[in-house]
Amino acid sequence: MDNWAALRACKQASATRRITDLFDDPARAAEFSVTLSDAATGPVHFDYSKTNIDAETRAALIDLAEASGLESRRNAMFSGEKINVTEGRAVLHTALRNLDGSLEVEGEDVMPEVRATLARMESFARDLRDGRIRGAGGRITDVVNIGIGGSDLGPAMAAIALAPFHDGPRCHFVSNVDGAHIHDVLDGIDPETTLVIVASKTFTTVETMTNAETARAWMARTVRDPARQFVALSTAQDKTTAFGIDPARVFGFEDWVGGRYSMWGPIGLSLMIAIGPMNFHAFLKGASVMDQHFLTADLAQNMPVMLALVGVWHRQVLGYPTRAVLPYDQRLARLPAYLQQLEMESNGKRVAMDGSELEIPSGPVVFGEPGTNGQHAFYQLIHQGTDIVPCEFLLAAKSHEPALAHHHRLLAANCLAQAEALMTGRSLDEAKALMKAKGFKGAELTRQAKHRVFPGNRPSTTLVYPQLTPAMLGAIVALYEHRVFVEGVVLGINSFDQWGVELGKELAVQLLPMVDGSKPAEGRDGSTQALIAALREMGI
Repeated sequence: MDNWAALRACKQASATRRITDLFDDPARAAEFSVTLSDAATGPVHFDYSKTNIDAETRAALIDLAEASGLESRRNAMFSGEKINVTEGRAVLHTALRNLDGSLEVEGEDVMPEVRATLARMESFARDLRDGRIRGAGGRITDVVNIGIGGSDLGPAMAAIALAPFHDGPRCHFVSNVDGAHIHDVLDGIDPETTLVIVASKTFTTVETMTNAETARAWMARTVRDPARQFVALSTAQDKTTAFGIDPARVFGFEDWVGGRYSMWGPIGLSLMIAIGPMNFHAFLKGASVMDQHFLTADLAQNMPVMLALVGVWHRQVLGYPTRAVLPYDQRLARLPAYLQQLEMESNGKRVAMDGSELEIPSGPVVFGEPGTNGQHAFYQLIHQGTDIVPCEFLLAAKSHEPALAHHHRLLAANCLAQAEALMTGRSLDEAKALMKAKGFKGAELTRQAKHRVFPGNRPSTTLVYPQLTPAMLGAIVALYEHRVFVEGVVLGINSFDQWGVELGKELAVQLLPMVDGSKPAEGRDGSTQALIAALREMGI
């Protein structure tokens, strides 16, 4: 029996079993959880006991991971081998946060350059925060980061998450080419005391460069030399020089750092400016702690591995097409969107490494919102809808607002209640008892009761940690990065390219002159031609 067949047998065996039945074992919660404890982060506890995974299923999942060559692939990634086979690149975002020792790529130690770039970032951030780098109007009060995708989602998410640690200039983020985005960000801030960071590895990303040109024009209205208040996060120094940016304010990174994995280096400059170099180091340290755990822990006690294998069980074995990420932490409001890109851009593939069609589903649709907001939005479907949606809860033991501790206890109670309700549900008999107590009788009692039945037996995992600090955020993000890697290895796909992004961008370039009227809309499909005509009639 092959590994997938063994898991299909586990699926069949669990078909009539309820998750609650597994708690007949009093040790289940302890045996189906993983705890990582380190001085930098404090304890991180991952509970997956509220899933229909038993010991046999877990063993089959681990067998699958081993048969997929997970450990050798993991070691190849950390050692700088070119595991991104469609682009011929190493995958070494982990090097940006592992600042000890050496690491050779094609015979050259890359760590001196990593350390030198980090030192340049720190020097720039300190000079800006301390007022030695100034704008035309004095001390820099606002920083605008212009990027898109990984050049925006990572630092924007982290800046919100670490708001209690902000003691530098205010940070703003622009990504959408929709003019409303940059207009609303620039409206109300002073161009004379604003620094603009343009984050584009090639300095050709259409959305980013369009917004950068708009920001420069905005600043030029009151600042004689606006390029002096620009920074570039790019490897294309010829283009940054042509834009007018001082080479001393250009921070590059290697092609072995993918966009959605890049905030550990120069793409994180806005975050470093906001929270300071020391807290940024703590952020890197937390990620490094998770890296070492991923590298050294046995698979059954390896948090990224078990988080990934739970995901494989739900998506590839049980066939659940979606996954909800539910942080009970308002400052992690952008984490679901960040993980949406991380997961769906990495593992949203349909062919294996060798180009053959996948015979199993690829990555899930990822969505989510912070609790308790989501409870009043989409939890209705999660609890009583016809599809099962595996849920991933995140919860800190402490908030950063001790005077409002009662808020946090209520938040925690809601988080735990939702996970319990998903698992236990409410039976028809229980619902009938409730309706009987309200005075309903006969057929109406039954009708009313059926609307109040919760099927239950719906899986969830919960990640708990002491407090959302820079180190803890680093550990959480690295946990999910490695989860995506493990899932990709099991699926046999390349998680580090994103060709699906390209076609729409290419077509947009072709369509722009048709939209603006400088070229006739010929040769397009009938729908596209009709839509262009309608937009032009409306005055686009």
